[in-house]
Amino acid sequence: MVSWDVRAASEADVEAVAELRAVVLRADLERLGRYDERRVRQRLRDGFEPACTQVIEVDGAFAGCVALRPAEDAHWLEHFYLAPRLQGSGIGSGVLRRLLERCDRDGTLVRLNVLQGSPARRLYERHGFAVESEDPVDVFMVRAPA
Repeated sequence: MVSWDVRAASEADVEAVAELRAVVLRADLERLGRYDERRVRQRLRDGFEPACTQVIEVDGAFAGCVALRPAEDAHWLEHFYLAPRLQGSGIGSGVLRRLLERCDRDGTLVRLNVLQGSPARRLYERHGFAVESEDPVDVFMVRAPA
């Protein structure tokens, strides 16, 4: 397994995260007929909240990010992106496990949405997420605290 760590995000991370989002989501968005070169980055910029976001680093270099945004009845897991070269290395599972352990201790429900057909859905299902609803583009999932 690759050695990784997380750090708090800052406003300075927004462009690296926007670019990674465009790379990671491209295949799924193209398959769904929804890829737009500008929009994929702008949606991240418009919703980026550094206070809720952690940057994933491998050997001190930017490798991904994840956000956990508090909402009224749950936390929303958002912007969970990992560089394609590192996917399948166990980093995503490790980061997700760490976040979910904290939510379990706090008794917090976690929600997320994933694109239809995305392989990321299997990761979420392995960590206890279940489908709450879906539409032609998104699958909305929820996980109760353990």
